Amino acid sequence: MLRGLLHLARLIGIARSLARHDALWPLEMVSRRILPFRIAVGFLRLLFRRRRPGRPGERLAAALAAMGPSFVKLGQALSVRADLVGDEVATDLEKLQDGLDPFPTDAAIRTIEETLAQPLDAMFAQFDREPVAAASIAQVHFATTTDGRDVAVKVLRPGIEEILERDIGLFRALARLAERIQPKIRRLRPVAVVETFEEWIRVELDLRLEGAAAAELKENCEGDEDFHVVSVDWERTGQRVLTTERIRGINIDDVQGMRELGHDPDKILERSARIFFLQVFRDGYFHADMHPGNMFIDADGRLCPVDFGIMGRVTRRQRLFMADTLVGFLSRDYRRVAEAHFEIGYVPPNQSRDLFTQALRAIGEPVLDKPLNEISVGRLLEQMFRTTERFDMPTQPDLLLLQKTMLVAEGVGRKLNPGVNMWLLARPLIEEWMIANRGPEARIVDTVRETMETLERLPRTLRRAEETLERLAKNGMNPDGSLREPAGWRGNLGLWAPMAVLGVLAAIVVFMGNS
Repeated sequence: MLRGLLHLARLIGIARSLARHDALWPLEMVSRRILPFRIAVGFLRLLFRRRRPGRPGERLAAALAAMGPSFVKLGQALSVRADLVGDEVATDLEKLQDGLDPFPTDAAIRTIEETLAQPLDAMFAQFDREPVAAASIAQVHFATTTDGRDVAVKVLRPGIEEILERDIGLFRALARLAERIQPKIRRLRPVAVVETFEEWIRVELDLRLEGAAAAELKENCEGDEDFHVVSVDWERTGQRVLTTERIRGINIDDVQGMRELGHDPDKILERSARIFFLQVFRDGYFHADMHPGNMFIDADGRLCPVDFGIMGRVTRRQRLFMADTLVGFLSRDYRRVAEAHFEIGYVPPNQSRDLFTQALRAIGEPVLDKPLNEISVGRLLEQMFRTTERFDMPTQPDLLLLQKTMLVAEGVGRKLNPGVNMWLLARPLIEEWMIANRGPEARIVDTVRETMETLERLPRTLRRAEETLERLAKNGMNPDGSLREPAGWRGNLGLWAPMAVLGVLAAIVVFMGNS
């Protein structure tokens, strides 16, 4: 009850902020079928008669930025879901910056000393009091360690955990409400949006996990000379503090700066396409927040990523699917793209393959008829994902994150050279990878791997089956499947007591979920 009242009070505050920024349209969409909500939204619109300039997505981004760090992060999560908010709004939300005013340096120092249980001067010979970057969850200071290494120190904002925990609970409640009152929304999985958002937040709130993500990416790319991932200083890293080596370089979209340093933008673009391919297809683990502010070019022309709070994973099956889809679209083999969707199970088997192939052709032809340098694979995939309702396809959050990353990479690529399509640069690599992973030898390896996994699970499966038979025999069923004669309520107490407890727990869970 108390939690519901707190959510209601917070919801009123959100509605007021949206109204002030002339961004009530998301609430209007959700409230269409509920008269009290519709009246409340109409009252807010009358109360705040302000017409703000800009597109709906721009006004929504301004409102979210004004509401604080949780809503900035939510906006970034929604920017992945063009299928949920529309192309134009998703594009506007992509521009939502999570920069906020810095918090006091004394508070940052206090956090460092408390987290690492040492005084600042025992760890750093020099510590810049002015932060170099201040975001919604943390800020970064440059420093020099006592052994003379230049480092970047990331520190969480004071009290940020409590703020985000409170707001995630509200987002989850709103997503469940939206699914309940708008059945058509369920296919778009708004609850999954919140779960994805929560997963990002959990990593960003424990900087040790971000350090581990950097270390894993560095290990994967150890032999890639054109790609340098920062080293983590684990002695100066804890849950609320992350210390890494300092990167000196220019932003990847600074074409003039590259030329002044003697680097060819076309070579940088070629390296970017190759590195993206390696992360996604070779490793299945990629940097999913690779905007220009998180990618630098150092003096040697190496790509140097920072900020590893949002990382993506794709399974081997998903990689094969993406490879088939990319090559299929680029070669206009729409049947191949359709078969890939049915094979992986993204399109239900009761749907027509011919109609789905025709829908893919309708999506691909307008895009692929453009000059090669203007073809956007990211937008192509976005349009493909928007056909999901017609063919009863559930949304795939993992692939949407990859699609967003592809859009960002395309944008950077066009700044480096508007006349080159980075996916055509990567296509030979993808085709070579497919030959290695689709050929007879690869199929044999897959079969052996699946067989070994099945054999590894077999003893556990047999043990569970044996335990189940023993419980059934003990609680009123013979091993041969016949029922035992009832032994009275006392004899069956061992069966009824656990069932009663489970029933009570289930009732409590339902009550809490509804509240």
